[in-house]
This record gives sequence, C-alpha cells and structure tokens, in this order.
Amino acid sequence: MVNLELYKVFYTVAKCKSLTKAAEELYITQPAVSQAIKQLESQLGMSLFNRMHKGVELSVQGGELVYPDVERALQLLIGVENRLSELKDSATGTLRIGASETMFEYCLADSIMKYHETYPQVKLELLTDFTAKTINNLKIDRCDVGFLNLPIEEDKSILLIDSIMLLSDVFVAGNSFSTLKDKEIPFWELQQYPLILMQDHTVSRKLFERFCQSLGVKMTPAVEVDNWGFMRRLVEDGQGIGCIPREYAKKAIEEGTMFELGVTPALPSRSVGMAVSKNSGMSFALRSFINMVRRK
Repeated sequence: MVNLELYKVFYTVAKCKSLTKAAEELYITQPAVSQAIKQLESQLGMSLFNRMHKGVELSVQGGELVYPDVERALQLLIGVENRLSELKDSATGTLRIGASETMFEYCLADSIMKYHETYPQVKLELLTDFTAKTINNLKIDRCDVGFLNLPIEEDKSILLIDSIMLLSDVFVAGNSFSTLKDKEIPFWELQQYPLILMQDHTVSRKLFERFCQSLGVKMTPAVEVDNWGFMRRLVEDGQGIGCIPREYAKKAIEEGTMFELGVTPALPSRSVGMAVSKNSGMSFALRSFINMVRRK
C-alpha cells in the first residue's frame, strides 16, 4: 500500500533541500523526517538523496527519477483538497488557545480578532494562565496552541514552532520617583528602592534572578505580583520600581504615567514562543491560525 505521508516528506525535503527546513514546514521533528526518508528508500530499494555539507540534494539514480511523478501526484491531491476547502467555505470546530492575560492583550489580540472575522464558524476558547500551566495544557490535550515566555526547558512532548515577539525587560517608575529621570543608574543601586517583581515561579522572575546572580547581586522585592497589569497600577501609584517588558509598558510610558529608568547593565532580551503538542494533529483551523499569527 502506498504511504502518501512518506512521499509528502520526500517532496518537502527535495523542495527545501534541508531536513531541518522540511521538518519546520511539516511541523514534525527532524528525526521523524530522517526516519520517513529511510523508510521510503527501503521500500523503493534506492537512495533518494545525497547528503551534503549544508543540506541534501536529489540523487541522480534515485530521487531525480521519482521526483517529477511525485510532484504531479501531490499537486493533484492538493488541488482536490483546495476544492474541498472551497466547498466547505471556512474552517469549523473549536480552537483552544493558551497564553497569559498580557500575551492575549499585547501579542495576540489583533490576530484573534482577524481570525474570528475570517473564520466566524470556528469557536475560540481562550485559556489564560502562566507559561508552566500552558505547557501542561498542551501536554494533556487541553490546548491546541500555546504561547510561552521563552526560554523554557526542553520538553519532548511539545514543539516550539516560532518566536512571535521580542521582549525587552526594563525598569519603570511613577512620577513619585521623578528624581531618577534621565539618570544612568548602576544595576546594584536598585537595591536601595522598593522593587515590584513577578512571582518567583514565573519565567520572567527566574531570568531576573539568574541575571542578578551573574552580577553577584541579590534583589529582594518589596512586592510580588502575578500579572503585569497589577504591576503597572502599583508603579503608577508610586508603590515602587517595577521590572516589566518595555512592549507591555509602552502605552503608559507614552502617556507619561510612568517612565523608563536608565539602568546599566540592561537585562537581556527574551521572546514569546508559539508551541503545539507533538502528539496532536494539525487541523485546518489550527494551521490557519498559526499562519495568521506568523504574518502579523
């Protein structure tokens, strides 16, 4: 029996000329791509690719012979799928999206609204939680796609498929700390002020603590919070100096309710990643959402 999935992998590798790039396009792991190619080569009794220093190329006596027929066959199947999609008019079902409250507000709001307008028949279920809980929801199939604060520990159950937004953690203060405006403040001097930080189980706090250790500095927060919105309120009310991604504080800074401190050295940048479960299927609704977020 013909295994179409093996031929899809072969076609994608030939087109990308790279196992890694093919894996990214197919949303599977590189070892899975390698195994599929080996299986197809075993079935056909020929080598399909020559392994090069920076990728692969079709072998003259194998891959180049079968590629034209595989391409025509797959294009016919793609045409059938496209016609069926047009008949269906739009995606259906439920799409479960996991992210923090702030990610939904600052990273995903526009994409979610556009997706809902494009595919109104898809029911959107928004699961708001911290990165650790979102990862767990992906692993137990309570979530189709998750947005995570990076970096995270390697997990064989989930697949990071993209980085969608760069975050730059900065220190901000309200007008009650106006004497600090336009000053260059050594990082260690922040110990003199009341600090408002995220709770210690969050990715951002763990990275903050790691940075402090690298400088030999210990910071003890005056207040710990569980969301960025509450931190902004406390900072604006003059309760202390907050550590928050510049991207999440941009509006408040522009409006003048808080200002960014010139602290040196600066905290390293990090990012928001998009992830799916390695064990779940990639529905049309999910693929469409992922592509929409990527195009933002």
